[in-house]
Amino acid sequence: MKVFLQRIKDIWNHEELRRKIIFTLMLLLVYRVGSFIVLPGVDSKQLDAGAQGGLLGFLGIFTGGAFSRASIFALGIMPYISASIIVQLLGLAVPSITKLQREGESGRKKINQYTRMLTIAIGLVQAPGYIKSTLPAGAYPDSFSWLISAVIILTCSTLFVMWLGEKITDKGIGNGISLIIMTGIISDIPKGFISEWKSQSAFIFLIELAILLIVVGLAIAIIQAVRRIPVQMAKMAAGGGHMPQGEGARSYIPLRVNSAGVMPIIFAQAIMFVPLYLRSTETFQDSEILASLTNIQGWGYNILLFCSIILFTFFYTAIVTNPQQIADDLKRNGNFVPGVKPGKPTAEFIDNVLSRITLPGGVFVGAIAILPALVMMIGLIKTQQFSIFFGGTSLLITVGVILDLLQQIETHLLSRHYDGLMKSGRVRGRTTTALSSGYSA
Repeated sequence: MKVFLQRIKDIWNHEELRRKIIFTLMLLLVYRVGSFIVLPGVDSKQLDAGAQGGLLGFLGIFTGGAFSRASIFALGIMPYISASIIVQLLGLAVPSITKLQREGESGRKKINQYTRMLTIAIGLVQAPGYIKSTLPAGAYPDSFSWLISAVIILTCSTLFVMWLGEKITDKGIGNGISLIIMTGIISDIPKGFISEWKSQSAFIFLIELAILLIVVGLAIAIIQAVRRIPVQMAKMAAGGGHMPQGEGARSYIPLRVNSAGVMPIIFAQAIMFVPLYLRSTETFQDSEILASLTNIQGWGYNILLFCSIILFTFFYTAIVTNPQQIADDLKRNGNFVPGVKPGKPTAEFIDNVLSRITLPGGVFVGAIAILPALVMMIGLIKTQQFSIFFGGTSLLITVGVILDLLQQIETHLLSRHYDGLMKSGRVRGRTTTALSSGYSA
């Protein structure tokens, strides 16, 4: 406890870090307040009677209940996530977008602008589907003018939430979009625990908590797992002569087992809402296939989610980690992987290692993502509210975002010579050095 209090004191004494944390908390508070503001003209009393479970209820977890409350933030950040997926997929097929991705900061700004415009288009499409498929018929005015105004409000609110996320990323601490999603998730944790406590005996509930701790530990392990590729450094000048950099120091390339972080989960979850919106149309309303893909406790939904997470894990890993760039940087600096020729052979070696560790990482993440459905099927957990936090997308996003946040706080603390929130990288008395060129460390 004394160490923890000292860390809190260090954070508070770090002026820049304190300012960033306060700024982040203020914007997250704005988001939470907005999630309780009901759309004008909607009767909130009738919403309780028309509350829905299944995938619609699951979407409410990601919006902090704004979805089920018919809030102005009901769509949350999901249209932006969907737009990001589409733009990144187009980057693989459209040469002009691929060129922008390689142009650095200027290209990134143009891609962000395209993503924002696509977010508006997706919001304009999703908003009417949300109103028609989620809100009870008597809960809102039956007029075309109200529908237009509601669609505009929902779309503009999505843009505002997107703006909040970008501001948190730029001037706050952590990834703003991920923090907004996590805020919506953790806001319903107390309600889920209370509902499960009331439906189970105290002994069974304690067993569930013990298993939950094990799952959290496994999630942390897979997120932080690293495959280290040793690197022989070039000789560097030291004093009047030369000495190998490798003497007294161990150098390596850290390739994460889950290099993509929580993005494949978010992307896959966004894809899973496509069948839901298709079912809201008259054409596909009676489709049994789409019905199976919207049942979060059914095999169809969970198999598709599992496969989507694995595919997006490979896809996003290929985006954030470029083996050819790493190999080029090593060769340019005179460094090399022992036993592997510099240049293209090094790139192929790194790519093979990355492929071997990405598959088990993606499978493990996918398995945890469908764990809530499995425990509900076997009857281990009684309430859906609690099962959503028992592993699954909610847990993986929460753990991943918190670990990323702690690492950023640690970086700021170390910049002021404070002890970080995590253990420093010392292995058997030797300083651990990680190359940082073209990959996510």
